[in-house]
Amino acid sequence: MRPENLKPFDADAAAAATPIFLVAENALEQADIPESLKMLAKANGFGGEAGAIVAHKDGVLFGAGEGSDALFAAGLSDKLPEGVYRFATALDPEAAQLACLGWMMGTYRFDRYKSAKAPAGVLIAPEGTDTDAVLRVSRATALTRDLVNTPAGDMTPAALETEARNLAGAYDAQINVIVGDDLLRENFPMIHAVGRAAAIAPRLIDLTWGRPDAPKLTLVGKGVTFDSGGLNIKGASGMALMKKDMGGGAHALALGQMVMDAKIDVRLRILAPAVENAISGNAFRPGDVLASRKGLSVEIGNTDAEGRLILADALALGAEEKPDLMVSLATLTGAARIALGPDVVPFYTDDDALAARLAEMSCRTADPIWRMPLWGGYDAMMSSSIADLNHISGNAFAGSIIAALFLKRFVGDGPWAHFDIYAWRPRAAPGRPVGAEVQAIRALFAEIADRYS
Repeated sequence: MRPENLKPFDADAAAAATPIFLVAENALEQADIPESLKMLAKANGFGGEAGAIVAHKDGVLFGAGEGSDALFAAGLSDKLPEGVYRFATALDPEAAQLACLGWMMGTYRFDRYKSAKAPAGVLIAPEGTDTDAVLRVSRATALTRDLVNTPAGDMTPAALETEARNLAGAYDAQINVIVGDDLLRENFPMIHAVGRAAAIAPRLIDLTWGRPDAPKLTLVGKGVTFDSGGLNIKGASGMALMKKDMGGGAHALALGQMVMDAKIDVRLRILAPAVENAISGNAFRPGDVLASRKGLSVEIGNTDAEGRLILADALALGAEEKPDLMVSLATLTGAARIALGPDVVPFYTDDDALAARLAEMSCRTADPIWRMPLWGGYDAMMSSSIADLNHISGNAFAGSIIAALFLKRFVGDGPWAHFDIYAWRPRAAPGRPVGAEVQAIRALFAEIADRYS
């Protein structure tokens, strides 16, 4: 996904580019396209089915289906050969913006380990398109996908720190990283406990940017670079995708990049606890009681529910400066996937106005999220006979809600929203292959940009 794959509108360049005609399903006869292409479409059985392509020297026909996929152009850039293209079908400004983003998403290739680099075509954006905004989202998408796709042997806690330092350097941000036993001295006992068994020490990444007296925006992302399950070890199938368990940290860095790139007037803080949940003689155990930065004691019901522990210490730190808005992002529970599947992200907040705005931004940005209840009646499920609380419920009910309720204990009274993301596409869609995927941050960025404009 490279900036050169999308060019701002230029009349001369557009005139020379290959036209792309969008055809709705069963609407070939009504479509305003050259007769030569209509004849070719009929000869090839093309009827506007979603994702279908017919290419000719006079242009490209692309099946838009029922028009439900706002990012349809991902399937164009993924399939078309090298060349320069333009949309010949008129699109309204919002649709054109999303179509250009889809085009860029389809040009993404995770080729870090490949010797041959696959080329992609160039799109001349429709007139009036804000290509800078499209490229901003595209860069964030590529950053997230690259971080999540990278195997855990290369994307260690130290490597995630390096990525954060690179980001800080690119935007003149400040960064502080607390590593290893310094976590105990600085009062982050749960981050230390989860990561202490790994060969590479746990750490808390703390990046800040913006003028100190601007509204405070704090992003907290789970950075478990690999999750074995700890002593409650996962099976082979459960461990297969655990390189993606740092997806929350990747999303927080990418969302922060968008905020800094757009120069939104906030005091941005990104907190990413980075650990590997490994197994060794000093691994934390089921039944242990851990201290926390908040001062609450936490009984460990299962070492495979480690993400909420490291988030809790980071959230407690973030809450200490009473931010105007705090957001947590984490690949936290399988229960979220059972509830809403891999594509729709559940989110939690007590702020009804914020929830309504996020729902609106979700539709506007084609970024599916869905509010779930922070049902206080389930708090009792986390009771412990020996500690202030257990971090799991001990039963199979409401797993994603329980995780959010646990985190809520550590965020204070300020505005907060939590997103239980998957960060992975388990099945291919046009231009969107199986692998790392970006979720929720387009809607979040739109809300942040609107909130602090």
